[in-house]
Amino acid sequence: MNNRRRWLALYVLCAGELMIVLDTTIVNVALPSIRESLRFTETSLVWVVNAYLLTYAGFLLLGGRLGDLFGHRRLFLYGIALFTAASLACGLSGSQALLVGARAVQGLGGAVVSAIALSLIMDLFTEPGERAKAMGVYGFVCAGGGSLGVLAGGVLTSAAGWHWVFLVNLPIGIAVYALCRSLIAQTGAQALAGRLDIGGAATVTTSLMLAVYAIVNGNDAGWGSARTLGLLAAAAVLAAVFLLIESRVRNPLMPLRLFRLRNLSTANVVGALWAAAMFAWFFISALYMQLVLGYSAMQIGLAFLPANLIMAAFSLGLSAKLVIRFGIRLPLAAGLALSAAGLALFALSPADGSFALHVLPAMILLGVGCGMALNPVLLAAMNDVAQDESGLASGVVNTAFMMGGALGLAVLASLADARSSSLAASGVDAPAALTAGYHAAFIAATLFAAVAAALSALLLREKRRGPALEGVY
Repeated sequence: MNNRRRWLALYVLCAGELMIVLDTTIVNVALPSIRESLRFTETSLVWVVNAYLLTYAGFLLLGGRLGDLFGHRRLFLYGIALFTAASLACGLSGSQALLVGARAVQGLGGAVVSAIALSLIMDLFTEPGERAKAMGVYGFVCAGGGSLGVLAGGVLTSAAGWHWVFLVNLPIGIAVYALCRSLIAQTGAQALAGRLDIGGAATVTTSLMLAVYAIVNGNDAGWGSARTLGLLAAAAVLAAVFLLIESRVRNPLMPLRLFRLRNLSTANVVGALWAAAMFAWFFISALYMQLVLGYSAMQIGLAFLPANLIMAAFSLGLSAKLVIRFGIRLPLAAGLALSAAGLALFALSPADGSFALHVLPAMILLGVGCGMALNPVLLAAMNDVAQDESGLASGVVNTAFMMGGALGLAVLASLADARSSSLAASGVDAPAALTAGYHAAFIAATLFAAVAAALSALLLREKRRGPALEGVY
C-alpha cells in the first residue's frame, strides 16, 4: 500500500472511532429531551446510557480477539455496519424498549470497532516513526471526541431534536464502511479461527458486564448493598473461572503469557488509573461549570476547546517528535504529571470562579498533558505484541481504560456527592457545597494521575532506538 493510501486509511479509521467516542457523550446532552419525548422515568432513563456501556465494556476483549481470528478488516466492517444500523434504529425509536435495545446493539458494534481500529493502525504502520505519528492522530480522536460530543449534542438537540444525535451517525458510518472496503486490504485469518474459546468468551464477557452494571448503579443502590456486593462478587468469581479456563485450554481467548510483557501490563494499570482521572476531568468539571458557574451546554463544549486544540497540535506531529526524541517513558510520565497539575488547579477553583482565571489554565495543562501522554501509553501497550494478537492487546487496553474510567467516575462522583451532601446538611449554601464536593473528587483524581505518572517512570522499559527512528523529522 502506498504512503498516501495508508494515511487516507488512517483518517477513515479515526472517523469510525470518532463516531464511537462521540456517542459516549453526545447522548448525555439529549437525555432530558429523550425523557420528555418517550416518557422515561428517572430510573429507567439511565438505561439509555447503561445499555450501551454494558455491551460496550463486555465485548471489548471478545471483539478484539475475533478480529485476530477472523481478520481485522472483516470484523471492523461488521462492527461499523452494526453500529450504523443500530444508530438508525435509535433515531427512529418511538418506544423506550426499542431505544434501549438499539443502544445495547450500538454498544456491541462500538466495542468491535474500538477493539479493532487500533490493531488495524498497527497493521498499516510498521515503521516506528510513522507509527508514532499515526497513534498520535488516533489518540487525539479518543481524547478530544468526548468533549466534541458535548458541543455537538447541544447543537443537534437544540436545532433538530434528539433523534439527530443518533441519525448523524448514518452518513459517517456509510462513508467509513465504503472507504474501508476500498482502502484497506483484508488480513488473513488465523488457522485457529474455528476453535474459538467459547468458555473463556462467555465467562469474561459476563464478568465484565456484571462489573460495569454494579459500578454504574453503585451510587444509587449503595456500595454496601447486597445487590452491589453480590454483583461484584459474581463478577470476581467469573473472572477467576475465566483465568482458570485460559490456563488450561489449548487455544485460549486471552493467552496469559501476554501479561508477562512488562510494558503491556504497566500500560494497562497506568491506563486504568489515568482513565479514572480523566473521567473526572470530562464529567466533574462539566458539572462544576454547569451547576456552579451556570454555563450552558454550548459554553461547556467551548470551554473544552482550548484543550482540544492543544491535543490536536500534539496529534499532528508534536507527540510523535517527543516519542522519537525521548522514547515513551519520559513523555508519558511528564504528560501524566501535567495532567495531575491541571486536575489540582480544578481542585482550587472557587464557587465564584471565572473562566480566564480558574478554568482556562487547568484546561491548558490538561490539554498539554493528554497530548503528550496518549500516544506513548498506546504505544507501550501495543508495540511489544505480535501482529496476530494485536486485536486482543487492543481489546485489553480498551477494557482497562473503560473499567478504570467507569469505576473511577463512580467512586469520584460518590465522593463528591457525600462531601456536598454533608456540607449542605450543615447549612452551607448550594454552590459552596457543590464546589467543595467537586474539590474532593479532583483531589482524588490528582492522586490517580500522579500515581500513574510514577508507575510510568519506574516500570516502563524503553526499546533500544535503532536506525529506523533516525531522520524521520
